Amino acid sequence: MNYVRKQDKRFRRFAASVAAVVVLTLAGAAVPARAQTYTVIYDAPAGEGISNPQGQADAQGRNGNLYFTAAGDGAGYGALFEITPSGAVTIVYTQGFTLAGGATLGTDGNFYGTDYNGGGCCGQVWRVTPAGVGTILHTFNGTDGIYPVSDVIEGTNGKFYGTTPYNNSDGPGTAYSVTSNGTFTTLHTFASSEGSNIDAGLVQGTDGNFYGVAQTGGAYSCYGVPGCGTIFKMTPSGTVTVLHNFDGSDGSRPSQPLVQASDGNFYGASFNGGAYDAGVVFKITPSGTYTVLHSLDPGASDGAYPSAALIEGTDGNLYGVTSFGVSGTIFSVTTTGTFTTLYTFCASGTCTDGANPHSPLIQNTNGIFYGSTVGGGGGDCDGSNCGTIFSLNMGLRPFVRLVTASGEEGAKIGILGQGFSSSSLVKFGGTKATTIVLTGTTFITATVPAGALTGSVTVTTGSTTLTSSRTFDVLPTLTKFAPESGPVGTSVTITGTGLKQTTKVTFDGKSATFKVISDTEVTADVPTGAKTGKIAVTTKGGSVTSSAEFTVN
Repeated sequence: MNYVRKQDKRFRRFAASVAAVVVLTLAGAAVPARAQTYTVIYDAPAGEGISNPQGQADAQGRNGNLYFTAAGDGAGYGALFEITPSGAVTIVYTQGFTLAGGATLGTDGNFYGTDYNGGGCCGQVWRVTPAGVGTILHTFNGTDGIYPVSDVIEGTNGKFYGTTPYNNSDGPGTAYSVTSNGTFTTLHTFASSEGSNIDAGLVQGTDGNFYGVAQTGGAYSCYGVPGCGTIFKMTPSGTVTVLHNFDGSDGSRPSQPLVQASDGNFYGASFNGGAYDAGVVFKITPSGTYTVLHSLDPGASDGAYPSAALIEGTDGNLYGVTSFGVSGTIFSVTTTGTFTTLYTFCASGTCTDGANPHSPLIQNTNGIFYGSTVGGGGGDCDGSNCGTIFSLNMGLRPFVRLVTASGEEGAKIGILGQGFSSSSLVKFGGTKATTIVLTGTTFITATVPAGALTGSVTVTTGSTTLTSSRTFDVLPTLTKFAPESGPVGTSVTITGTGLKQTTKVTFDGKSATFKVISDTEVTADVPTGAKTGKIAVTTKGGSVTSSAEFTVN
């Protein structure tokens, strides 16, 4: 365990608990499992620069470079740093506290995250500009949460959401929102039956709800601790529903965020549990149907103890890391459970290629994956190695990433990529964006055009066309309907935007026969059985409900 550093009691306790269960004895040097190129692009030095990089989220900035957090900055600990794809590091922001949650790129171009122990007690939420100007948005006081170690995410409403593992030192934890100017709201204080020790951040599903995991709590006990952990859903207003209780055999102690893949399901990994008590990779539907995709088997060189969130690559596979086995692995898994070990870090010795990754991979828009290790490398930091930043090239093509994956017509959407120019052509589902603003060659702001369709966003520059890694959802609007009342069978004209892909119209929940006239108009007949109530329109991009009621007479 040469990577364990002198730090706060929480991380020492975590390292000690891991040490107690690590009995693996895999041997041999790092061996790639199939065609890929692994490269250490930054070897953290001793005594200067960053050390022990880790965090629940990494970000690609508007300039095309990557942003990570690290435990050390050469003088103290707590740093947000920028690294180019070729490995040049610049420290952007330092703080005398533990930046454990990583960094999230906001739609405003700034970075958001948490520190574990700042503010004199209990941790903070911060905002940092690309130039390194930091602002504390909120300081926790214990009653609203304590010791945040999770990332924060930006919701579709522009607010940032996160969790804390405890409140008042020993409570199960909280979920909160905070605006970019610091307006803070506690959304939910957890009961132990819902989940405790909530180290993982949230993910917002395409249904608008938030999904997360808790390390402990729930209906079953593991390792003498009440509760093996849970998976939960939370509405934007803070109502929590438990979707799954881990029982040990199907996983336990999940400590990293979920990811919603392009198939609409959520995927994650638990730190322990499964057939070999080395963790599992799992799938869960938004309604709560849970499936173990793979139990990690250290004896089969899978690695052990998944220590970071999964990500979905542009090839549709999920990618993750384990922290041990003996020094960790990089793996991929399909959505049906086919598991492949891609890289195994060295088992003993200097481990110049890195050891014990604790952060998720991030796929840069150049198609290459990047990640970090807490240990390994050539540097010596207080008797332990200082860590590395690495790349993993799987031969995947460049693409574009949407900063926001949904919006109404007229919304301004940030697009990350490379090779952009003033002649770049942006299309939303095949419809040309009439307005784009170029920032260098790596970032475009495009306005969602009238008539845009839910689908891929493409950016064409010369003979090169880059496609978005995720579908963009065109959200519908409903501005008015006429007439405002009538009997069953009345033809009602509904006006709004984004209506071209309408799939359903309801009157007070009753489905109606409808006809799409244009992107701004749909007609629908008041259905049999309808009562006075609101009209709702569902499209391929989302749904919208009228503010006024239609009166059935």
